[in-house]
Amino acid sequence: EENHTLATVTLQNYFRLYEKLAGMTGTASTEAGEFAHTYGLEVVSIPTNREPKRADEADFIYKTEDAKFAAAADDIAERNALGQPVLVGTISVEKSEKLSRLLDKRGIRHAVLNAKQHEREAHVVTQAGRVGAVTVATNMAGRGVDILLGGNPEGLVEHEAVARGITEAENPDEYAKLVADIKAACIAEGAMVREAGGLYVLGTERHESRRIDDQLRGRAGRQGDPGESRFYLSLEDDLMRLFASGAMSWVMGRTFPDDVPLEAKMVSKAIERAQRTVEDRNFEIRKDVLKYDEVLNEQRKIIYRRRQQILDGGDLRDETAKAITDAVDSIIDLLCTGNYAEDWDVDELVLAMQALYASSINADHVKELHDVRAARAAFAEDALGVYTSKEDSIGTEQLREIERRVMLSVIDQHWRDHLYEMDYLREGINLRAMGQQDPLAEWQREGYDMFEAMMGSIRDTFVQYVFRLEVVSEENVAAPERALTYSAADEPVQGASALAAAAVGFDDGTGAMGPAPEQEMPTQEPVRVERAPGRNEPCWCGSGKKFKTCHGV
Repeated sequence: EENHTLATVTLQNYFRLYEKLAGMTGTASTEAGEFAHTYGLEVVSIPTNREPKRADEADFIYKTEDAKFAAAADDIAERNALGQPVLVGTISVEKSEKLSRLLDKRGIRHAVLNAKQHEREAHVVTQAGRVGAVTVATNMAGRGVDILLGGNPEGLVEHEAVARGITEAENPDEYAKLVADIKAACIAEGAMVREAGGLYVLGTERHESRRIDDQLRGRAGRQGDPGESRFYLSLEDDLMRLFASGAMSWVMGRTFPDDVPLEAKMVSKAIERAQRTVEDRNFEIRKDVLKYDEVLNEQRKIIYRRRQQILDGGDLRDETAKAITDAVDSIIDLLCTGNYAEDWDVDELVLAMQALYASSINADHVKELHDVRAARAAFAEDALGVYTSKEDSIGTEQLREIERRVMLSVIDQHWRDHLYEMDYLREGINLRAMGQQDPLAEWQREGYDMFEAMMGSIRDTFVQYVFRLEVVSEENVAAPERALTYSAADEPVQGASALAAAAVGFDDGTGAMGPAPEQEMPTQEPVRVERAPGRNEPCWCGSGKKFKTCHGV
C-alpha cells in the first residue's frame, strides 16, 4: 500500500510553535551559537552546587585500535584491583562487545549496557558506583542518572525486598530494618570508594560532538565527589582518520611502539579542531534544512490557519461568492485575450462556463457584450444567481455546513498532493547549481508558484463541488421491488427480462398464470446515525467493537 504524507514539519519549526521556550542541560555552552541563531535563546551557565573535584586527564593516543583496547583493559584491571568503580563509554554496540571479550579474558566481572539487557540496565547504571563495579556502556547509558558512590540504596532495597519476598505494607518492621541496614552499608561503601578516588570514567573513542564527551565525563565527580576521566584514542578511529589527517601524518612520521601512548598537544588540538569541524558541518546541515523548510513553514501557517477558521464554524458565504467571482475571472482571463468579443474564443468560453456551473448565457449573448468588463459582470451575475438559487433550495444553514465540509476535504486533498510535489522538487533542486543557479532561491521561487497554483486549484474545485452538489431526500429514494418469484421455461431467460416475467407470471395452483399475489414481507428499518462515530468509539451496529475494527475498516 502506498504511503501518503499528510503533514510535515522540522523539529526546529515544531519547537518554535510554542510561545515560550526554555531548557536545561549541562552541555549547552558548546552549542550556544545554534541556540541563538535558531531559537533566539541565550545560554546562561549556572555554577555547580559544589566545587567539582573531577580530574580530566590528558588523552592517551595509540597507533592501532587493538593496542588502544588492550591498554584500556589493563587500566580497567588496575583500577578494579584497587576497588575503584569504572564506567567505560564506547561509541557503538560492536566496540562495547569487543572490550567485553578482553575483560572476560582477564577475568574481570563487568556489566555491558547496549540495549540488549534493557530490563535490568536502569538498575545496573544506578549501582555503577559500588566498590569494584565495572560498567561498559554506549553513550546513551546513564543519561540523567546520578551514579551514587557506594550504590543507590533505594534500588538495592527494592531488589533485596523482592528477593526476600517482603513488602513495606505487609512487613513494615522488617522492611524498615532492611532500609536502615542498606543505607548504612551504602554510606560505608561510599567512603571506601572516595578513598579509592571516586568513579573513573574511561572513554574508548572521541565522539563527533564535544557535548557527548562532556556528558560522559559528567558521570563522575558529581555533587563535589572525587572522580577522574580519561580518553583512549587510536589513529584508526573514524574521527582521526577523516578529520585529523594532518595530525596523523605527523604521528606516522615518528617511530614508537604500538603499545606506547602518545601525549602531544598538537594531536590533542587537532582532535578538538576535528570535533569543531564536525559540529560546524552538522550545524550547517541543520541550518540548510531549516532554510528550505521556511518556505513550507509559511505555506503551512496559511493552510492551517484556514483550516482552523473552518473548524471554528466560520461563515463561508462571502468567501464562496468571492471564489465564484475569481473562478469566473480566471476563465475570462484565459480565453478572452482581447478587449472585444471579436477577439474571444466564444464557443470555448461558453463551454468552460458551463463546465463550471449551469450557465444560462449562450454564444449569441456573449457576442452582444461590449468588452471584457461587461463579460466579467454578466458571467459573475449569472453564476451568483445560480448560487443564490441553490442556497434557497437547500437552505442557508444546511448549505453553510456543506460548504465547510467540502472546503475541508478539498484543502486536505490538495495540501497532501502539494506536499508530495514539494518533496519531489526538493530531491532534485540541488542540481540547479550545475546551471549556475542558487538552489535555495529556485526552491523559494518555484515553491511560491506551486503554492499559488494549489490555492487556485482549491478555489476552482470547491466552486465546482458547490455548484454540482444535490441534496437527495429519503422520500425520493426508489423502494426496492419485493415479492418476486422466479419462473423459467425450457430455455430460461436471464437478467432483467426474467425479473419482469417473474413479476407478472405466477402459477396460482390451477395451471393458469396470473399476477403474483402481494405478500407481506418484513421490512427492516434503516439505521440512522446522527454523525459518523469516531475511530475509537463503539460501532453503531451494536457489535461492541470499535468503529475502526468493524464498519470503519
